[in-house]
Amino acid sequence: MATLSKSNVQCIQIEVQGFYSMIKILSIDGGGIRGILPAMLLAEIENRTNKKTVELFDLIAGTSTGGILALGLNKPDLTFKGKPKYSAQELVDLYEKEGTKIFRPDLLEGFWTDAGGTFHPKYPFEGLEQVLDTYFGDTRLSESLKDVLITSYDLERRRPQIFLSSQAKQKISEDFPMKLVGRATSAAPTYFEPLKLNKPNSSDYYALVDGGVYANNPAMYAYVEAKRVYKNVNDDFVFVSLGTGEISKRIPYENARTWGLANWAQPILDVVFDGVDDAVNYQLQQLIPYDKYYRVQPILINVDERMDNAKPDNVFSLKLLADNLIHTHSQTIDRLCKLLV
Repeated sequence: MATLSKSNVQCIQIEVQGFYSMIKILSIDGGGIRGILPAMLLAEIENRTNKKTVELFDLIAGTSTGGILALGLNKPDLTFKGKPKYSAQELVDLYEKEGTKIFRPDLLEGFWTDAGGTFHPKYPFEGLEQVLDTYFGDTRLSESLKDVLITSYDLERRRPQIFLSSQAKQKISEDFPMKLVGRATSAAPTYFEPLKLNKPNSSDYYALVDGGVYANNPAMYAYVEAKRVYKNVNDDFVFVSLGTGEISKRIPYENARTWGLANWAQPILDVVFDGVDDAVNYQLQQLIPYDKYYRVQPILINVDERMDNAKPDNVFSLKLLADNLIHTHSQTIDRLCKLLV
């Protein structure tokens, strides 16, 4: 059964007296095709509030698939000024329609699972780039409707690379096409090759991989950014952190104790991602009042936990899990919607 969080954090409606300025923050984890879970929850929130996600939050942060969601929710509609191009439901459809283009199931039994899998990324990057180009076109980070924070990691400089729309609006050197920011944040090691991102008006470049290697849950970065930008608000935040599912499958000691480089190559990503998710959740529970912090992290049961299984049957199972989460916690979601509105 799905659960909102390990600590069963409860939502409490806040009584508002007089004028009240509250900053609302959304953070979305990485997790590949499992991004359909937070996308469906956001679609439900949009449906209940009759508002788009960008109308409900001041800052949206994301890593990997969560970064693509954050960008998609903030992409402006060229026809209706100030409105987003995509609803959360349309981004749910992205996973259903485009998942197998990004994670090609026919390759699972192909070159990667042969000896070449030790030496090459699991998937060619062209499918991912084609989807990003279709959804984002030439839209730039500076055009984001609300503040966004997207994580990536620079291999050559050996440091985090944070893409901020607030900086992109001020400096052309920080302004990149959304499709390339999406590509950078989702370049998961072993799955896709890194992105060489040229700096505007410069011969220099970044060598970028998935931000999940250090911030699969980017909520702490979002918290720090909110404290930096909204200095006069103190701790008047509503913080919603959406996970892509908690892995429940054990790694038996008897198996792992004999693993070498080849065996650990992909399992170690799950270990790192899951460990980071839980660590950040614990830290924020200590920093933010419990009635203002909402961590939504369903346990992955009756689904394939792998982040690249985009086959229709697994997508269907993920949707069932999301539906169960929404149904089980319907009253809590109602209280959260009232708080956001």
